[in-house]
Amino acid sequence: MWMARRSTAFLTVDFAATGKQVGALNIPHSPHDDAWGTTRIPLAVIANGKGPTVILTGGNHGDEYEGPIALGELIRELDPGAIQGRLIILPALNIPAVMAGTRTSPVDGLNLNRTYPGDPAGSLSQQISAFMCDVAYPMADAFVDLHSGGSSLDILPSAIVEPAESAEHHRRNVEAVLAFDAPLTVVVSNLGETRTSTASAVRAGLTTVGTEMAGGGTVGIDALRICRRGVRNVLSHLGVMEPDGAQAPSHGERTILEIPGEKGYVFATGDGAFEPYHPNGTRVSAGQPAGRIHFLDDPARAPAELTYGQDGIVYGRRQPGRVRPGNCCLVVAAPFRGDLA
Repeated sequence: MWMARRSTAFLTVDFAATGKQVGALNIPHSPHDDAWGTTRIPLAVIANGKGPTVILTGGNHGDEYEGPIALGELIRELDPGAIQGRLIILPALNIPAVMAGTRTSPVDGLNLNRTYPGDPAGSLSQQISAFMCDVAYPMADAFVDLHSGGSSLDILPSAIVEPAESAEHHRRNVEAVLAFDAPLTVVVSNLGETRTSTASAVRAGLTTVGTEMAGGGTVGIDALRICRRGVRNVLSHLGVMEPDGAQAPSHGERTILEIPGEKGYVFATGDGAFEPYHPNGTRVSAGQPAGRIHFLDDPARAPAELTYGQDGIVYGRRQPGRVRPGNCCLVVAAPFRGDLA
């Protein structure tokens, strides 16, 4: 028999109360300079009337900024009387990484989005993901997780479908992602990775929406506008908020894309500087030259050319020029060929 895992986390808000509460999720943390301290993760609960519970998170990676900005604005601006249901908002879920501006946590070196379902007796990142899986997800109906490409990738702004095994669940995810109304809708399976926040939310039965809002370690003007509007669009779709016709015109009918497995990625084969051949959005073909790696320590050595493994469009491109073997240099998205029913 499965036994509930006991978390040491404690809250300064009451999930059962109505109105707006802004406080913290506290996880005991005892580093060298603080014997009995805690890591305080910002948390807001906005509740009114009857309706679904929606969890919204940003800052899963600390170098992705559109989500934390948009959710911080939502916390400040939203009147509880404007909703029916409950919002649980964690705009800086990986607070140590957010404050450091890094993808991984400076506390334990882990990528929070590869630690789910976590461990309540583990490191700080593992305790955060365990709280989400053990405490937050079971009380929710839907989950919105706002990402961007971070410091290492510049990605076309898009809303992300996390695949679900159930056809009915997959349909719910697709409908909610389409409601976000990003310029692109992309199915991303993360090469089968199961340790992510969205994969875990799907396993918990939640209607799940992800995003990739530009990146490059900056705040994208257009991406932030899309993110702000998209969050409210999804909340309207879920019945938490009334539709806001002033948000922006719809992008209309869109082809749903996917990252088609390993062929959709172009990985570095050497240690040097990567020169891409095409900007994001370019249509490319399998076998076509994609870029080359220059060997800066050996100028007499010819660059190593990389090729695309898939027809499609350039969806993401590495931001730093410096690469090592295995670094993701380019991502190609192709029309989705699966069943969306």
